[in-house]
Amino acid sequence: MAVTREKVLATAKDFLSFINKSPSPFHAVDEVKRALVSSGFKELKESDSWKIAPLQKYFVTKNQSTIIAFAVGGKYRPGNGFSIVGAHTDSPCLRVKPVSNKVKQGFCQLGVECYGGGIWSTWFDRDLTVAGRVLVKDKSDDSISHQLVHIPRPILRIPHLAIHLQRDINDSFGPNKETHLCPILATCLEAELQGDKLSASTSCSDGTESVVSQAAKHPPTLVKLVCQELNIEPSQMLDFELCLADTQPATLGGAYEEFLFSPRLDNLFNAYAAYQGLLLSLQDESLETDPNVRMISLFDNEEVGSESAQGAGSMFQEIIMRRISADRDHIVAFEESIAKSYMVSADQAHGCHPNYAEKHESNHQPELHKGIVIKFNSNQRYATTGITATILRQIAKKVSVPLQDFVVRNDSTCGSTIGPIMSAKLGMQTIDVGAPQFAMHSIRETGATTDVVHAVKLFEGFFRFYPEIQSSLKF
Repeated sequence: MAVTREKVLATAKDFLSFINKSPSPFHAVDEVKRALVSSGFKELKESDSWKIAPLQKYFVTKNQSTIIAFAVGGKYRPGNGFSIVGAHTDSPCLRVKPVSNKVKQGFCQLGVECYGGGIWSTWFDRDLTVAGRVLVKDKSDDSISHQLVHIPRPILRIPHLAIHLQRDINDSFGPNKETHLCPILATCLEAELQGDKLSASTSCSDGTESVVSQAAKHPPTLVKLVCQELNIEPSQMLDFELCLADTQPATLGGAYEEFLFSPRLDNLFNAYAAYQGLLLSLQDESLETDPNVRMISLFDNEEVGSESAQGAGSMFQEIIMRRISADRDHIVAFEESIAKSYMVSADQAHGCHPNYAEKHESNHQPELHKGIVIKFNSNQRYATTGITATILRQIAKKVSVPLQDFVVRNDSTCGSTIGPIMSAKLGMQTIDVGAPQFAMHSIRETGATTDVVHAVKLFEGFFRFYPEIQSSLKF
């Protein structure tokens, strides 16, 4: 059945709302948690013992920036398969350094670190703010909590140098990532007039000097803004992890509102589609007869290689799968489940740009609105095989979602995803897919409204139909 324009726009607007509420991986995970809890999912703690039951729904987080959620099929038994959609919660950005207080030429500036491979020139002349998490000590009982912060107004700016002082800027612009990407927060004069001064150290009860407080390592103005937002005192701030983010909201664009003009499409697009597809797959009775566990795995740190406790390179997903499969009477249940499992590694794809069409191989030019892209690479930068492609094509046909094929030109480098990492670690059949977009890793990316619906429908269909398609394989 054809999807109406009203449905496309409604889904796209819901996705953009998710983007706007997710300026950091911590916010993205929090938004996913809210949706899961409202749909009856129960939170599990890694440190607790688990008792997993059929037809129940659960989730577990790591570092508050990675989340794995799963619904147990009514016919599930240890040794049965897992139907998994994996994506990531992080995007290239600038992050506040551990000691960020900088003063130069009468300006209060913020020391930042480049996270991932961003198109850093796009961060110039943007209205920027900070968002992330703060570790806060309670004044009454010294307990420590994780609190989200997002200052919802422009407080930072990285101004361009005037063209008169760099006449060749339109020929080549390569900013120095240490010296040129340092945003301005305030003038020192105004900061002093506002009383933004903090001591570099704090006194202990015996009159000696303690180590430098965390608050004293950062611009006093930033500390004040963060503390005001959380209604805490600087002494309660133990540490924080803050990303810079554009304050311009994601929006529908184009003459017919057919485009997504947005930050962080890579890869919150697929994080959204994954959890929405899972939730939609649970709205009928199909879970009752499902022999598999339906799972989404949304990892942090993909943009920097996934080698972290909360990244796809860790044992986090394997540990969760082993705990679900645990059975005293069936020692090799987990190992048996791998052969019956399948993972969709969902990460954005490169749409064929009309001004740079030569960058794509002539037979592999994914277009916006034309469907989800299956990504191939003989050098195993993507995990797709003929078998995994065949399985997904059968599912896509059932749910009427168009698919496109992509392989990078032989004379071009190729990015990678969590797909090869997970398939190599677990020996699990995996496919790499994504929606086509422009300007990947820019502060503002471009996608297509219809592809949000395509991705959600494909993942919903995958959860419903994968066991059936897998059982039809005669080898």
